Amino acid sequence: MAYTYRLAALLVLISATVGFSSAVSVEHQLLKLNATLFKGNISLNISNSVQKNINLNIVWYGKFTPIQRTVIVDFIRSLNSPAAAAKDPSVASWWKTTEKYKGGASTIVLGKQLLLEDYPLGKSLKSPHLRPLSGKLKGGGVGSITAVLTAKDVTVEGFCMNRCGTHGSKSSTVDGGAYLWVGNSEEQCPGYCAWPFHQPLYGPQTPPLIAPNGDVGVDGMIINLATLLVNTVTNQEAVSTCTGMFGSGAYPGYPGRVLVDKTTGASYNALGLAGRKYLLPAMWDPQTSKCKTLV
Repeated sequence: MAYTYRLAALLVLISATVGFSSAVSVEHQLLKLNATLFKGNISLNISNSVQKNINLNIVWYGKFTPIQRTVIVDFIRSLNSPAAAAKDPSVASWWKTTEKYKGGASTIVLGKQLLLEDYPLGKSLKSPHLRPLSGKLKGGGVGSITAVLTAKDVTVEGFCMNRCGTHGSKSSTVDGGAYLWVGNSEEQCPGYCAWPFHQPLYGPQTPPLIAPNGDVGVDGMIINLATLLVNTVTNQEAVSTCTGMFGSGAYPGYPGRVLVDKTTGASYNALGLAGRKYLLPAMWDPQTSKCKTLV
């Protein structure tokens, strides 16, 4: 079972050509579209009554530089770090909104990592390849998540056409749990899967934001990884419902008011470990019934 969410982003960008007054109706369209796209459940089979530790394993498919891997790993480590939480606005405070969902609080623990730099299945993957790839890392089991991350020179069925990533349940033959996949779109479709760090494929061609870690592909992956990770843990389309929103005042085609690094000019809205900055998507707050942004 797999899910896509970037069709919603496409609707946001196209709708920007209609005008600002359409924002409310577009929000209703997004909610209806997400209800259609994301049927089913991604159960992690973990207790709802206690603080949960969820092991997040990573399969790196293709060639990633050490810096690229570090940017992504630092993001994952920042989700529940007390040191990261002390900063404002932080990756940890963004993640804390997930506590408001039925599953309650959860701690993401970085698990095992596997480098598949020799492209064992080639550079053109089909959808059925993703679940077996997630099973390459043994262990974790029920209550774990395995992220399959594909490099910029790897094509995946449906990538850039109607999705930037998917998530689903792992079969019992690969020790349970859930999996997700996110691709690096730097060379294939940055205007689709790495917006707002690249001009969009459709809608107003406003200047793109500068990526906070200087890597359009990887910073775009962070947005998509964050989206799918929240959706998996909450068992809701908690971030997909708020597609295209990063700061206050966001409307279709405009990411909203975010923070800007005075030295680099890069845009961000969350601080993480090792001095890292990230741009994270808005998350639906079930208590206020609104999309919540950090800034």
